[in-house]
Amino acid sequence: MNSFASTISALPCSAPAQDLYSRVFDAILEQRIDAHSRFTEDSLAQMFGVRRSDIRGVLTRLSHQHVIVLRANHRPRVALLEGEQTRQMLHARRLTEVTLMRLVCQQPRPQDLQPLRDLLASERECTTPGAAIRLAGEFHLCLAQMAGNAPLAHFLGSLVPLSSLAIAQSGTRLAEDCVWSVHTQMLAAVEGRNAEVAVGLLNRHLDHLEALLLNPQPTLIRNRVAG
Repeated sequence: MNSFASTISALPCSAPAQDLYSRVFDAILEQRIDAHSRFTEDSLAQMFGVRRSDIRGVLTRLSHQHVIVLRANHRPRVALLEGEQTRQMLHARRLTEVTLMRLVCQQPRPQDLQPLRDLLASERECTTPGAAIRLAGEFHLCLAQMAGNAPLAHFLGSLVPLSSLAIAQSGTRLAEDCVWSVHTQMLAAVEGRNAEVAVGLLNRHLDHLEALLLNPQPTLIRNRVAG
């Protein structure tokens, strides 16, 4: 095993696909696997203690989210986001997510709210930076699923993982407690069907994200930006 492989502990091979996806994505978000890492399906399968076919499925999913670049006759690699790509992604995300948030506030169903509460609990208890970024993104994706508009929710599903990757590549350590607090306020607004409050919270959340990723400042207070 090469030096890169030795940085990741081997884990049991019986993990479901979603769990393996989370583990691989967390490793990317923690920069244990980054844009300069050299890896193959075989080396990743060895690192994570799973079958090559399992890794292939995860890499395919991450490529659909533009986190992993797959090209014929080339090693897979982690995407390296450039400024203009990040700007366009954030603009598209704002347009999409504001619409979804308004739809969510029109029809929040009690059975849809429990998964959000569960995610908030996981966010609050999370102690690892990669998982914290991923869970914050999953909160937004879970909200989107409640909107009743599958095409828009699917489109957001291609933007949020890229946002997470951009945060990770910015090298910023997030203030997880602040992220959890903002998400808690968003959920309260959704439960109360208060679209204006929910959209206002979302826009301020995205403003912080844009400030972090597009106009980084050494003295900028970098919180409330996960997801």
